[in-house]
Amino acid sequence: MYTKVKRLFDLFLSIVLVCVFAIPMIIVAICIKTEDGGPIIYKSKRMGKGLKVFNTYKFRSMKTEREELHSELTHDEMVTKTGKIIRKTSIDELPQLFNIIKGEMSFIGPRPWIPEYYEWFTDEQKRRVEVLPGISGLAQVKGRNGIDIFEKINYDIEYVDNISFKEDMKLIIETIKTVFSKANAEISEQGIKDEIRKLKDTRELLEKAKTSKVG
Repeated sequence: MYTKVKRLFDLFLSIVLVCVFAIPMIIVAICIKTEDGGPIIYKSKRMGKGLKVFNTYKFRSMKTEREELHSELTHDEMVTKTGKIIRKTSIDELPQLFNIIKGEMSFIGPRPWIPEYYEWFTDEQKRRVEVLPGISGLAQVKGRNGIDIFEKINYDIEYVDNISFKEDMKLIIETIKTVFSKANAEISEQGIKDEIRKLKDTRELLEKAKTSKVG
């Protein structure tokens, strides 16, 4: 029952916020386009509810020649001048309001991850996609990328098992408190690879254990 109310709340609030932040978003879009002429929106394929892949939207904060200059520039050097500002203030996340309007995301829920993670998930770990992914969630409030991948998954499943209006309001308040804090907010490409490797190694160990028992 609450999931239906949650969707109505998400839809109403996201439309209101798009109207409220319309002018700031237009200004940001102009700044991004003016700075280097590249695309305004960065799209990334993520896994949504029910293992359905969708594109998340964010204001582009990296230089357009990122791939070509990847070996020459540090991560900080690859961020544009506008990108540094919108990342620090979390404005780069505003386009995800359109993901919410489209019904692909919610304000609160497990963060949407790239599909590669799910290749190594157990059936229990895949339960994190039983609800819509969120802009923020329990794992983000508990430590973002400063906690282990398995802790993140456990917090996500805990949220799925205890989803409620009270829990969502609590997480929204906690998120607002930390919105300007960038501590552990980002994860590097190497960090993502390390997390996927941990999932893969653990899954392979489980498979070997099952095979040994059968044998």
